[in-house]
Amino acid sequence: MKKTHSIVSLLAAALCLWLAGPPARAAELAGQWRAEFDSPVGQQKYLFTFEVKEGKVSGKAAAELGDQKRQVEFREATLAGDTLTFVEMLSFQGNDVRIDYTGKVADKEIKFTRKVGDFATEEIVAKRVEPAPVASATPTNAPPANRPRRGPGGGFGGPIVLGPDDKQAFPDPPAGYAAAREGIPHGKLEMIEYDSKTVGTRRKMQVYTPPGYTTDKKYPVLYLLHGIGGDETEWQRFATPGVLLDNLIADGKAPPMIIVMPNGRAQKNDRAEGNVYAGGPAFANFEHDLLDDVIPAIQSRYAALADREHRALAGLSMGGGQSLNFGLGHLDTFAWVGGFSSAPNTKSPEELVPDPAAATRQLKLLWLACGNKDGLIRISQGVRGYLKEKGVPHVWNVDGYAHDPTEWRNNLYLFLQQVFK
Repeated sequence: MKKTHSIVSLLAAALCLWLAGPPARAAELAGQWRAEFDSPVGQQKYLFTFEVKEGKVSGKAAAELGDQKRQVEFREATLAGDTLTFVEMLSFQGNDVRIDYTGKVADKEIKFTRKVGDFATEEIVAKRVEPAPVASATPTNAPPANRPRRGPGGGFGGPIVLGPDDKQAFPDPPAGYAAAREGIPHGKLEMIEYDSKTVGTRRKMQVYTPPGYTTDKKYPVLYLLHGIGGDETEWQRFATPGVLLDNLIADGKAPPMIIVMPNGRAQKNDRAEGNVYAGGPAFANFEHDLLDDVIPAIQSRYAALADREHRALAGLSMGGGQSLNFGLGHLDTFAWVGGFSSAPNTKSPEELVPDPAAATRQLKLLWLACGNKDGLIRISQGVRGYLKEKGVPHVWNVDGYAHDPTEWRNNLYLFLQQVFK
């Protein structure tokens, strides 16, 4: 009987000790925590607020991105020991993106792994916001005097670290360069459909033909690829390529060319909706759609030159990675390649350029660009470093922007003046 009582007592004591764990962590979690980090769309700031009532966790945040502020209510919040998990739903270019947080709670900080869909994972740290002293001559909003200055955060894969070569190769475009001008000839922009054997459906793409387009002559073709949250209309919304080219042709700074803006998401539902970050395989599959369906459709419908010296491929973000992957992977098809703010879908430099001598011989232009406020700059820096080491000629343009339309519009304007010359 005593032995049975002893076992029951031990089990009860163990249960009490086990139950004592979560409330201690709950007490540490409750309150406010602050995090700042760089991301591809600029520096983000979060002021997290967590509450624990009757064992249930709730959380919210005041979030800032540049001048934009929003209130965030977290979902599916749980606390197991020192592990905190919750979900943030982010509206990105009209699409819902799921962001999963997993954090380790300590007394003064929470170390989070922040998983943005299937696209990227980053590490951020939230520091506890200490209550201000009740009686103090120091303003309540003043930071502690010994707080270290934060350097750039780890947006999408680590801090922004600039090297001596990370400089602007060309000045910013002149004022008004992207405005439609009166008194000059204008090209034509149209939406067309084509049969995609790769996807097994009819798909859309926008096509610009230059002023005075005629089937009596043939034109070089630039294929422009969009980002992960876009579609065949994104370049037109961000940069109006036709307007840029109209102005450059009128000024004698660029040759007449056809610009093709396809949808780089090669799947039957190719709309940028739902969790756009889950579409990675469809962006990779676009390699086949581009080579086997898009280019043949353009060749059959337009007066397009069909040799590699008159075919260029460029893109922004996810489309920048695609352009490097597909363009450098098919130098028999493309002689001019541009990656603007290329995303983590970009292959390793060794895979992109396995034969530096062949790339040097075949490329007419390889353009790499990224803003110095872009958390994805490490991708382009890695490619740039490899090209420099192997002696492959290229343009490396690092300006003062972030992962934003100004960066892409400026570099397209500069790129248009270099191709097909």
